[in-house]
Amino acid sequence: MKEEQGSGGCCGSQDCDGHDGQEKRLGWHEYFMSVAHLISRRATCTRGHIGAVIVRDHNILSTGYNGAPSGLPHCNETNCRIYRSTHPDGTIEENCVNTIHAEINAIAQAAKHGVSIKDADIYITASPCIHCLKVLINVGIKTIYYDKPYKIEHIDELLRLSGVRLVNVHVEEC
Repeated sequence: MKEEQGSGGCCGSQDCDGHDGQEKRLGWHEYFMSVAHLISRRATCTRGHIGAVIVRDHNILSTGYNGAPSGLPHCNETNCRIYRSTHPDGTIEENCVNTIHAEINAIAQAAKHGVSIKDADIYITASPCIHCLKVLINVGIKTIYYDKPYKIEHIDELLRLSGVRLVNVHVEEC
């Protein structure tokens, strides 16, 4: 897999307090990744807050965060039901039965509102799990921009075979 690096940083050359006397406009990658981080703050999963933004032609098409399906109880200390599965390399994967991942929620929102996401890109606060990557491939996402890595070694082969690009865009949160 050829992973790429994108430019990042919340404020470019200035510090997060904006003390260089001139405010720098955010680039597109910083903008969309910052939106993904903001959206992640709505997540209801007790194990991690992930946000996703689907974008085409510099326009936001859909957003999602991880949590329970609409109208169902959110996870808490007594309602988080973890299941374990074993990856072929022997590592143990833990997931919650109640939680829908941010990427899937963003796809579902687009579908619910009749928005085509074919040939779009997605910005995610963490790289996708193997299950979400398979769905992203099927809906026609071309590039996945992520901030923090999550088990990237498990998705190498699918990325290589699919031609979907994976690009790291780290944004410092101010």
